[in-house]
Amino acid sequence: MADDVKRVLVVDDEDDLTWSISKHLAKDRDRYDLICVNSGKKALEVLSQLPVKLVISDIRMPEISGLELLSRIRDSYPATKVIIMTAYGSSEVHEEANARGCFKYIEKPFEITDLRQLILEAIEEKRGFMGTISDFQLSDLIQMNCLGRMTTALFIVGDDYRGTIYIEDGNIVHADCGDKEGEDAVFEMLAWEGGNFSTERGKRAPKETIIKGWQSLLLEGMRRVDEAKPGRTDIGGQLAKTQREISRILDKLASLKGVILTTVFDPEGFPVASQINPDSPRKYAIQELTPIISALIKQVDSIGQDLKIKKPKSISAEFEEAILKVNKVQDRKEYLVILAENKINIGVLTLEAKKNLRKLSRILEK
Repeated sequence: MADDVKRVLVVDDEDDLTWSISKHLAKDRDRYDLICVNSGKKALEVLSQLPVKLVISDIRMPEISGLELLSRIRDSYPATKVIIMTAYGSSEVHEEANARGCFKYIEKPFEITDLRQLILEAIEEKRGFMGTISDFQLSDLIQMNCLGRMTTALFIVGDDYRGTIYIEDGNIVHADCGDKEGEDAVFEMLAWEGGNFSTERGKRAPKETIIKGWQSLLLEGMRRVDEAKPGRTDIGGQLAKTQREISRILDKLASLKGVILTTVFDPEGFPVASQINPDSPRKYAIQELTPIISALIKQVDSIGQDLKIKKPKSISAEFEEAILKVNKVQDRKEYLVILAENKINIGVLTLEAKKNLRKLSRILEK
């Protein structure tokens, strides 16, 4: 008979902490069994005897550290999730923990309610969602997860094929299908017609084989699919050409002194193309800005409707440390977005934006 008991194992060499955790989490005894031990060695002994749903381990312990315990669990008990507790919240520690397959980490001192929430989230049986690829494309699923900055595994299954795409923090980091992996696997799956899919939230890739941005991957995949089908209009090729022309314009704008980034958003609020100034001290990912800019445009549009003054042509916001300009492309529904340092010459920026809005309009009409 299968063991359906959910067990949570807490590992910390501080007796006071394990006692406090066990006392405060006693009210959840109807949801899971809580086991507390004071060393990595004892934790491995428990794991060898009982199936454990979740391990919560301190990172600094004698004999076996939390990171070493994490690696052993990943190798021997891959279904067991691990939460790392640490008072040393450096980015290096977080990156190392993530690389070894850590589910979550929590920094000491922490509120017991925060730890409780992490535990309940980790032992949930929800694996994400399932569905059928029919009326929409696999690229839609990928775009949805990337724009949502999800960390998930996307499983694709057909009659005679299966593959997996791993997305971490909104970036495609690995893919595999058959004997292919990396970008080739993504391109292969994008060419599949129909199938079923499921996702597993929080599941991380076993390795990283993809560094190219997801937008570029999808565009290249669409181009390849269209080229492989004789008699079809070269939609992917035209899209790729359009994006290249837009990128050249954005690259020129991004090269202006003081510009942080430039991007073009489509009417649905998705980025068509973007360029980031590599010399800017401020670092942003376009995935971070997408929901912000989209919400801003929709809010201003709503204000225009309420005041019965139609849609906005431009939005300008001057902050203490930066300037944001959003301009509607002439005779189009797309928007040109420019984020710049507040020391930039506003006159030059406005002139360059106006000049390139006309160029963007011609390119998007093709």
